[in-house]
Amino acid sequence: MNIISRIAAGALLGTLLVPAVFAQTATQTYDPSAPKTRAEVKADLVAWRAAGYDPFDWINYPTNAQQAGQIVAARRAQSAATPQ
Repeated sequence: MNIISRIAAGALLGTLLVPAVFAQTATQTYDPSAPKTRAEVKADLVAWRAAGYDPFDWINYPTNAQQAGQIVAARRAQSAATPQ
């Protein structure tokens, strides 16, 4: 099998698999009691830090965590309410 036919076969396979991956992720629902993956935990930390949470700010700990949690929840509710 020459290189061109291998590239064509790989492109065809990739084209067939991409819609299946997106269909699977679109049907998943959010379950807060389900365990999170490492990537989801990292994404949550990024969202909280973008909302103003500083994990090293021990002096204002409960307040800054609660405020960041409210901001992240509001942003997620807003993004869930807007149609894509």
